[in-house]
Order: sequence, then structure tokens, then C-alpha cells
Amino acid sequence: MAIIHIEGMEFYAYHGCFREEQLVGNKFLVDLRIETDVEKAALSDNLNDALNYQLAYNLVKEQIMIESKLLENVAKRIMNVLTERFPEIIDASVKVSKMNPPLGGKVEKVSVEYFYPVE
Repeated sequence: MAIIHIEGMEFYAYHGCFREEQLVGNKFLVDLRIETDVEKAALSDNLNDALNYQLAYNLVKEQIMIESKLLENVAKRIMNVLTERFPEIIDASVKVSKMNPPLGGKVEKVSVEYFYPVE
């Protein structure tokens, strides 16, 4: 078993409850942590035996571009599509962060981390 981390994926999207957020957009960061069996890929050194990072990135990108009001919705959709496409995922988490959220003061980011499997 191993943990695959894909960290700091950066996107510009239009998530938020306020009209201004939906018009202006914001920067979002996504981090993935995926536990899976990598033994076959480690021995073969063949991409066909591995969880494809490029495909995982593209799936995240597709979901982050679908406008949502809540980060919780974005995170759940990302997790759903990843676990559907990669049934070999044993355990995983996705963290979606909105940079400089409009909370009435200086805040670096707010994040939602969604876990699979849900306990």
C-alpha cells in the first residue's frame, strides 16, 4: 500500500453563495490524498498498472469548473468521480480551499476536507 498525494492544484472558478463571487470568481486550491495498492506499478514501472495522476487531475479540473455555492458540494463531487473512475482507491481525502474568502476580514483561505470511505 502507498499514499499518493497530488497537492496544490490551482484553479480559478466561480463558487460561492454571494452574487459577486459567482461573477468575479476566485482562486481555489485542491489537494488529494489517495491510498491504493501500488505494488504492481512499482514492480512493472508501467503507467498502465498505476493510478494515472494526469487522469485524476483532469477529473478534478472538470468538477472544479462546475459552479457550486458550497465547497462541501465541490469536494463531494470530486470524491465521487474519483472513486467511480478508480475503484482501486482504498481510502482517500480531497481538500478544497477558497483563497481570500469574503468573510469581512483578512482570511488566507477556508477549506473543506472530504473523506472516503465515509465512516
